[in-house]
Amino acid sequence: MSTTQSERLRELLEPLVASQGLDLEEIAVDSVGRRRVLSVVVDSDTGADLDRIADVSRALSAKLDETDAMGEGEYTLEVGTPGAERSLTEHRHYVRATDRLVRLQLHEGGELVARILAVDEDGLDLEVPGVKGRKATTRRLPFGDIDKARVQVEFNRKDTKNVNQPENDNKTEEEEA
Repeated sequence: MSTTQSERLRELLEPLVASQGLDLEEIAVDSVGRRRVLSVVVDSDTGADLDRIADVSRALSAKLDETDAMGEGEYTLEVGTPGAERSLTEHRHYVRATDRLVRLQLHEGGELVARILAVDEDGLDLEVPGVKGRKATTRRLPFGDIDKARVQVEFNRKDTKNVNQPENDNKTEEEEA
């Protein structure tokens, strides 16, 4: 896809996506055999459920049908959200990844896996997991020290929000009354 087509599509679609309360994260046009696929990735601070994705997909489809932005020929429109292991490239991505585990490629070389505790304009407050029974430590990392960052999928993480809540003692509503 040429830069001019990419810019034109972004200029056309970004205001429409924003009007739906979402951010346009990515646009890609790929050729699959003889057909073309326009992939649009959207997100928001509160996430995007299937209803929001369907609404924005219909709106984008209608807008593309009334313009020649995709040129002649058929194409498939795919609208979705960033994957589970999304790359963090914008400040808002880091904010949305607060409390998530991330893998950071550092500017000076090396790699760091840590949990984002807080984000401000200058950088990140991180919790670095302890190794071999040691306690986790906190670290401040300026954005300028980060080359790449990617959210990590966690399968075994305990839900910290419900850890301190008393367990339900299985009383029925009648027993509580």
